Amino acid sequence: MRKLKSIAPLLAVALLWGQSLLAQASLPDFTDLVEEASPAVVNISTRQKMPERAVAGQPGLPDLEGLPPMFREFFERSIPQIPRNPGGRQREAQSLGSGFIISPDGYIMTNNHVVADADEIIVRLSDRSELEAKLIGADPRSDVALLKVEGKDLPVVRLGKADDLKVGEWVLAIGSPFGFDHSVTAGIVSAKGRNLPSDSYVPFIQTDVAINPGNSGGPLFNLQGEVVGINSQIFTRSGGFMGLSFAIPMEVAMQVADQLKADGKVTRGWLGVVIQEVNKDLAESFGLDKPAGALVAQVLEDGPADKGGLQVGDVILSLDGKPIVMSADLPHLVGGLKPGEKAELDVVRDGSRKKLNVTVGTLPEEGQELASSGSAQGGERSNNRLGVTVVELTAEQKKGLDLKGGVVVKEVLNGPAAMIGLRPGDVITHLNNQAIDSISAFTQVAQDLPKNRSVSMRVLRQGRASFITFKLAE
Repeated sequence: MRKLKSIAPLLAVALLWGQSLLAQASLPDFTDLVEEASPAVVNISTRQKMPERAVAGQPGLPDLEGLPPMFREFFERSIPQIPRNPGGRQREAQSLGSGFIISPDGYIMTNNHVVADADEIIVRLSDRSELEAKLIGADPRSDVALLKVEGKDLPVVRLGKADDLKVGEWVLAIGSPFGFDHSVTAGIVSAKGRNLPSDSYVPFIQTDVAINPGNSGGPLFNLQGEVVGINSQIFTRSGGFMGLSFAIPMEVAMQVADQLKADGKVTRGWLGVVIQEVNKDLAESFGLDKPAGALVAQVLEDGPADKGGLQVGDVILSLDGKPIVMSADLPHLVGGLKPGEKAELDVVRDGSRKKLNVTVGTLPEEGQELASSGSAQGGERSNNRLGVTVVELTAEQKKGLDLKGGVVVKEVLNGPAAMIGLRPGDVITHLNNQAIDSISAFTQVAQDLPKNRSVSMRVLRQGRASFITFKLAE
C-alpha cells in the first residue's frame, strides 16, 4: 500500500502529460501550409492625390507630419478638412491591404475597397521586391478587384471551393495586418452563407480568424492549402478584431474575376422586385407553416418579375430548386444567373403553391432609386378602427408611384396605427392580403379584420414598399 501511495503523484503527472500530448496531436500543424502558400501572398499599398486636410502647427490642430502614413491617415480623418493654401496643394496618401497571385503571369485578387480611387497601386512580393500593378477591374457590390503585374513564373495559390467547407473546420489567413507582412492567424469556420445588411450579393463565410486592417483582400485557406475565400470585413465596436470575420467565398470571387478579366465589368441577373424578410407574424398572415422565403413587397413595372407574372404578396420559397430560407438568399442566387436565363420560382400565393418561369434581366447600375411619393392632398377622408385617417390618392400621385389604387395616411390617431409606426404620407395598398383601391374598400376591409391573429399591411414610404404586421385585441 505504501508503494502505491508513493507512486500515485507520478501516475497523475504522467496521465496529465499524456493528455497534453493527445491534445497537441489533435491540433493541426500549419507549418507546411504556410511555407507553401506564403510566397503567393502579397502586400498592397496605394497612392492617391488628395487635398491637405490640416495645417501643421495651426492652433488647436496637432502636427501630424512626423507620424507614419498609416497613423497620420487615422488622425486626419477626425480633423475637419482645411486647405493648406488657396492653391489646394496635393499630397500622396497610402493605404495598406493584402492580395494573392492566382496566375503565373501576374493576375492578383484583392478587395475593391483596398484599391478604390487609387492613382497608383504597388504590390510587394514575399522577397520584398515591388511591382506596379494595373487595375483590370473592380466590383463594389462584391468588394472584389482584379489586378495585373508584369511577370512570369510567379508563385500562385491553389484555389478551392467554399461550398466544401464545414462549420467548425479549421481555416487560416495570411496577410499584412497594420503593415506586418505575411502574418499568419488561424481559427474555425463559424457559419456559412452569412448575409450582411450592406451586402446583398455575397453569402459570406464567417470565421473567428483574427483579421485586422491590412488583412483585407488576403486569402483564407483550408487545411489542404487551398484558398476558399477572400478576407473582406470584420464586425467590430473597437476598430479591431472581436472574433467576427467575414470572407467572400472563392466561387463568388472567381465568377466576378472572370467577368472583370473578360469585360472589365460585372453583370448580374435581376428580377425587378423589392423583397423583405418573412417573420413569424407575416408567415401566419400569409398562411405559411413557418417563417421562410422572400416576401415580394413591390414589383417594378415592365421588369422581369412583372413580365413573368410575379405579384405583390407572393412569397418566393425557392429558385431553380434552391430553397430561400432567408430573404437575403434570393439576391445572390439571382445575381449568379446570366441575363436572359430562365429561372423557375416556387411561390406561395393566397395560401397555395405555384410555379412561375421568369426570364432574368440585367441588374441596373447602383444609385437608381425608386420614385418617391409627394404629400397627400385633400380628398375624401375616412376614420376607422385602426385609428388612422386616410384620403384618396391623387391622379398625379398614382402616376408618380405607378399605382392603380391605394390610400394615403393623412393623420395617425391613438390606436393600432400609431403602435405599428404608421406616419402621415404613408400609402396603404394592401390590407389583410387584399388590394385596397379606394377609401370604401379600406374601410370595409378594416371593419372585417380578425381579432387576435396576425394581419399584414403593405405600406409605401418614400416610394419603397414593405409589409408590416399587427394584431387587433378583443
